[in-house]
Amino acid sequence: MSRYAVIGAGPSGLAAARALTRRGIDVDGYEASHGVGGLWDIDNPRSTMYESAHLISSRTTTEFTEFPMDSTVDYPDHRVLLRYFRAYAERFGLTDLFRFGTRVTRLTPRDGGWDVTGTGPDGEQTRWYAGVVLANGTLAEPHVPTFPGRFDGEILHTSAYKSPSQLAGKRVLLIGAGNSGCDIAVDAVHHATSVDMSVRRGYYFVPRYLFGRPSDTLNQGRPLPARLKQAIDSRVLRAFTGDPERFGFPKPDYRIYESHPIVNTMVLNHLGQGDLRIRADVERFDGNRVRFRDGSGGDYDLVLLATGYTLDYPFVEREHLHWRGAAPRLFLNMFPASFNGLYVVGMIEASGIGWQGRYEQADLLASYLDAVENDPQRASRFRDRVVGAPWPDVTGGYRYLALDRMAHYVNNHAYRAAVRQEQDALARPLQAAPRRGLRT
Repeated sequence: MSRYAVIGAGPSGLAAARALTRRGIDVDGYEASHGVGGLWDIDNPRSTMYESAHLISSRTTTEFTEFPMDSTVDYPDHRVLLRYFRAYAERFGLTDLFRFGTRVTRLTPRDGGWDVTGTGPDGEQTRWYAGVVLANGTLAEPHVPTFPGRFDGEILHTSAYKSPSQLAGKRVLLIGAGNSGCDIAVDAVHHATSVDMSVRRGYYFVPRYLFGRPSDTLNQGRPLPARLKQAIDSRVLRAFTGDPERFGFPKPDYRIYESHPIVNTMVLNHLGQGDLRIRADVERFDGNRVRFRDGSGGDYDLVLLATGYTLDYPFVEREHLHWRGAAPRLFLNMFPASFNGLYVVGMIEASGIGWQGRYEQADLLASYLDAVENDPQRASRFRDRVVGAPWPDVTGGYRYLALDRMAHYVNNHAYRAAVRQEQDALARPLQAAPRRGLRT
């Protein structure tokens, strides 16, 4: 039986290890930190977690189906989630598969497989595998933009933010207003001297609860067409949250769900109370002063960059993952069309896809690898379809913003339907060759 390496012991890596071992496929895992959990372990040196972080999707739409959370909290915090991942790993015998404290530094193709070089407690070692599953996450490498001028205060990316004590007594400027940025803004108003948010575009704000239920648990049946859902939900949100423009946000230049909405309406409350204010896009830095594109300016001690993350697979040459622009070009965000023995699990972002969606990814991969081992004809049929047929549209009809951070964005329903379709096709029996009639 061939052996495969799984890089990363966060939710995606655990999903991959579970799906592969469930089908009897041998796995060695590699994790740079001291245990499972990925970014949800705030003590992981590469974690981007902060003390007040909670899920922004609800528990029941996020958890692994076969392993419900032992909690009744709708939006658990990172401590609950770390315990959950540890329990999941123990329940399915995954913990002992991983080499912890071992950072993968290089993948090198050899003899139809891959040499995996890692540095750990026993120094640098290299092992050969039939294939490698990259599951090291999408939210670890900060995107750090540059601005004209020089800032004489402190500049931090939100990935380095852990505690509101870092903001105490400071004049804070947050650049960007994603979900983490808005969470930190809510922290900041209780500790900082002042808090401003510089934004480039408008946002849609979704309450955590609608009609007394977690908002992402509504409309869980058959998905509505994109334009109809956008029309209905934008009206519902306006009724519940009002118009963010009245708080100073620009009017969005896109429709709802064409970028990730902000699941935080507390920031609107603080804007309404005057605890923070919205500023225009940054034009330049000038000492401790920041000048904005609308001609205004302000003095700050700390600039926090809530500017998101970039995809990062630093241990393998880009050509092997067929990078195109800001993301690898992969079938269902998983399979290189070259089928070179590299596979990616977790390179998806979508509202509502949860960890179960990532497990379904991993299960499709496990089905394919099982076929490679036990039914080469089915595996070949799958490869032929990937190479020769049009790839499925996983946008669900939504016109996502053409931004680097959206390069691996998919629609939850469309993506999972496409994965199920490929799973069914992979399991379908091969058609027998038609019998030739005898000629007389």
